[in-house]
Amino acid sequence: MNNPPFHLAIPVLNLAATRVFYGDILGCKEGRSAERWIDWNFFGHQLSTHIVEETASISTNTVDGDSVPTRHFGCILPPKEWQGLVNRLHKNGVTFRIAPRTRFAGQAGEQSTFFIDDPSGNSIEFKAFADMAYVFRRDAPE
Repeated sequence: MNNPPFHLAIPVLNLAATRVFYGDILGCKEGRSAERWIDWNFFGHQLSTHIVEETASISTNTVDGDSVPTRHFGCILPPKEWQGLVNRLHKNGVTFRIAPRTRFAGQAGEQSTFFIDDPSGNSIEFKAFADMAYVFRRDAPE
């Protein structure tokens, strides 16, 4: 899957806390910035964080037993990189909204996943698939 990078803009409440979270904790490289926004290299994609005065509340849906935020974004990492990020987040004391686990075990779409929230309440999901061919697969593997 050699897709072009996506661009996503999200609201944040505090740029200093945003710099620490995305830069220091997640390890994203900072790109261009101004007084009210910062661009990040979010695992090869462009994430723009823009200052707002308040953020919206987050509703959830149940997915495989978890209360998943309906408004979230994230990325799919190779399994080793995913586990390394889990370890880095534990080391930095980050609270997981949904702890690292395997979802849809033994089914099409089986994946490692976890959710965290940034300091402004934006929910982020990180996934890993043992086989990237299963990312969009609808039927059970044979």
